[in-house]
Amino acid sequence: MAPFADDPSWPDLAAAIARCRLCAEDFARTATAHEPRPVFWARSGARVLIAGQAPGARVHASGMPFTDPSGDRLRDWLGLDEATFYDRDRVAILPMAFCFPGYDAKGADLPPPRRCAATWRAAVLAHLKPEVTFLIGGHAQAWHLGRAATAGGVTATVARGRDHAPAIFPLPHPSWRNTAWLKRNPWFAEELLPAARQRLKDVLAGD
Repeated sequence: MAPFADDPSWPDLAAAIARCRLCAEDFARTATAHEPRPVFWARSGARVLIAGQAPGARVHASGMPFTDPSGDRLRDWLGLDEATFYDRDRVAILPMAFCFPGYDAKGADLPPPRRCAATWRAAVLAHLKPEVTFLIGGHAQAWHLGRAATAGGVTATVARGRDHAPAIFPLPHPSWRNTAWLKRNPWFAEELLPAARQRLKDVLAGD
């Protein structure tokens, strides 16, 4: 159960997330042995939602989402400058877990803890009314679209993106690890991204 009263106000909700320590013991057992640092980047009423996976080590250090090469690629994909991308009144950036999950003993990224979304996500989304949502990676796609709609994995889900447009656009993660994927799937840049950019442009033009 979320550690706040039912139907919290936005300031109360944001404050509760900022002080969240639900995963502290789990993080202490990772190879990074780090403290929780929720990266919560949104304000009530934002019309664009970027739903990602979880902060990486650089974002954990900066306290701002996508302050890394993945962020550069994502902003390029969406055609957004940094000022617009980080305008919390217009763009909500909500990963499936607000804290950096850490690395395992082999130096690999750990998945976002499920308890984060179970505790906070429904309450946060109740305050937002996004006109367009970008689902980045398998964790966000499965949570928002359901298992049936994401059968076959990220590639299949992204390829079926027209099924959810213009309200939702599934995207692969913009990590450098997906550079080979982008080369194998040129339809993503040629067909899906132009539609996503235009939808985003139309939504932001209405602000």
